[in-house]
Amino acid sequence: MSVSTYTAKHRLVFADNLCKGCDLCAVACPKDIIKMDKTRVNEKGYNPAMCFDMDACIACGICAKICPDSVIKVERDI
Repeated sequence: MSVSTYTAKHRLVFADNLCKGCDLCAVACPKDIIKMDKTRVNEKGYNPAMCFDMDACIACGICAKICPDSVIKVERDI
């Protein structure tokens, strides 16, 4: 799992090896801060999703809801 760095009171946790790089989370993100990480490949051979600006995240949970493989978890009030 990867955890994006943050200073906010929430964070997104990605189960990298479950991600199949479908890009649905990136398309659905209202802040446009989730992208496929082109610098890494997971165990399945896909570029996993990653949040590149956690401070801009509003923890709306849309990314987690739209993910067909339950890759993303929103942790609030940490």
